[in-house]
Amino acid sequence: MKRRHWILIAAAIVAASAGGAAWRIARLPTAVAVATPVRGPAVEAIYATGSVEPVVWVKVGPTIEGRIEAVPCAEGERVAAGDALIRLEDRAARARVAELEAILRFRQQEVDRYRTLLKDSVASRQSYERARSELDQAAAALEVARQDLADTVIRSPIDGVVLREEAEVGEVVKKGEPLCWIGDDRRLRITAEVDEEDVPRVAVGQPALIKADAFPETVLEGVVSEITPQGDPIAKSYRARIALPADMPLLVGMTVEVNVVVRREEAAILVPAAALRDGAVWLVEDGLARRRPVVTGVVGDERVEIRDGLSDGATVILDPPAGLGDGDPVRITRR
Repeated sequence: MKRRHWILIAAAIVAASAGGAAWRIARLPTAVAVATPVRGPAVEAIYATGSVEPVVWVKVGPTIEGRIEAVPCAEGERVAAGDALIRLEDRAARARVAELEAILRFRQQEVDRYRTLLKDSVASRQSYERARSELDQAAAALEVARQDLADTVIRSPIDGVVLREEAEVGEVVKKGEPLCWIGDDRRLRITAEVDEEDVPRVAVGQPALIKADAFPETVLEGVVSEITPQGDPIAKSYRARIALPADMPLLVGMTVEVNVVVRREEAAILVPAAALRDGAVWLVEDGLARRRPVVTGVVGDERVEIRDGLSDGATVILDPPAGLGDGDPVRITRR
C-alpha cells in the first residue's frame, strides 16, 4: 500500500515538473530580426504609356483622285514648304484647262461683239448681259480646272522631314487618302495615355521620368506641357503631352513608359517593405513587441514611405512572426 502511494506521488511530481518546463518554454522571447528607419527620397508617380511624335507634323494626301506618276520625295528626306512630294498624272487636267481656255476666249469675243452691237443699237442690252454672264461662268470653270491641275502635284505644307511615305508609282489614290507624313524631327514630344482615375493628380509643369527599350540604362526627363480636356470614354483615359528637351535621343515613333512625378519628398522616413503588415509596423520597446499603426506613402518593392506614426530611431521588426502579440517579449537576432 505504501509502495503504490509513493508511485502516485512521484508521478505527480514528474507531471508538475513537465508542466513548469512547458510554461517556461512558452514564455521564452520570440527571436526577431530588426531594422532602423532611414531618411531618403520618396517619389510618388503616375504611370502611363505613350509614343514619341513631332510637335509639328501633318498628314499629306491628294485633294483629287488620280494615278501616281512620280514620287520625288523619300523617307528621311528634309523638305521645305512648297516642295513637290508626289505627282499625279495630269494629262486629263491639262486638256480640261486647254478646253476651258478656248471657251473663255470665245466668250470674251462674244462679249466684245455684243458690246459693239449694243453701242450701234443693233443688239439688246439683255443679249449683252447674257454674254457677260456666260463669260463669267467660263472664267470660273477655268479657275477650278487650273486648281485641279495644280493639285496633281502634292506639295509639303511645312518645312520638315518625310517621316513616312506610302505612295507607289502607278497606284490610283483617292481624295483625302494620306500618303506622306511630314514633321519637324528636331522638336519632339510624347503623347501618353493617363488613366481617368489618375488624371486629376496630373498637372502642367510636373516632371516626367521616361524609359524607352532603346535606352534601357537611361532615365530621361520631360515636363507635362498639356492635358486634353476631353477623355476617351472607351479607353477611360486622357491624353497628356510631355515636352522634351532638344537633345533628347528618342526617335519619332518610339514607344515609352512615363512616370509623372506628382509628389517628391527628399527626406522621407523609409522602412523595409518586410516591416509593414496590415497597415502597421511592429517595434521593439524595452524587449517587448509593440504594434504601431502607420500612414504609408510611396510603397516600393524594397522600401515603404511612412508619412505618419513612426519616428527616427525606432527599431522595427522585419517579417513579424504570425501570432506575435502586442506586449510579447522578443529578442533581437541578426538576419
